[in-house]
Amino acid sequence: MSSYFDTRYSFDKGRTKVWKAIACYLQKYVPENGEVLELGCGYADFINSIRAQVKYATDINYKSGEYCSSGVRFFQCDLTMDFGIGDKKFDVIFASNLLEHFSDEQLKCIMENVEKHLKNGGKLILLQPNYKYCYKDYFDDFTHIKVFSHTSLSDFLIFYGYHILKCIPRFLPFSFKSRAPKSYLLTKIYINLPLRPMAKQMLVIAEKHE
Repeated sequence: MSSYFDTRYSFDKGRTKVWKAIACYLQKYVPENGEVLELGCGYADFINSIRAQVKYATDINYKSGEYCSSGVRFFQCDLTMDFGIGDKKFDVIFASNLLEHFSDEQLKCIMENVEKHLKNGGKLILLQPNYKYCYKDYFDDFTHIKVFSHTSLSDFLIFYGYHILKCIPRFLPFSFKSRAPKSYLLTKIYINLPLRPMAKQMLVIAEKHE
């Protein structure tokens, strides 16, 4: 896994500025006095930027813990197994560019774990590449297994008992690997545009039924 971080998903300090703008956009769905868990936190850009009273993060790569701020509790785990956080439940569970790396059988295990750790009425926030718009580049990442569009991801979540609160088919560009400047202000302007040129990632926010 660490070799993947060194090649396809290498560290870029400029990404922090972009994620601060994304977290600012998503903050209205995350209670500041609540509890948040990020799955597959990578370089911890989201979990470090979002405001919440309790913040947990998981990743299969133990090195991700080195990037978590002091206010974040990190757990190394295989998401298809137990998360390793006991019976802890969260108001929000977040994941970015995660589900496409798993098979159907593995996704079933992950969703069962999410069910266990998300409070009734809690929110599941997912950022994912939208295959409908990025099919030409999708398998440039050799670890991509599963394909989702905004329609299939919404149906996937409904199948598991969630209510879709928001679905934005075009939210972000496909990858941070570009020559475009990484700027908080430009990202904030971009994600608040009614139409987002070159956007190939989707945002889906779902609520767990009480």
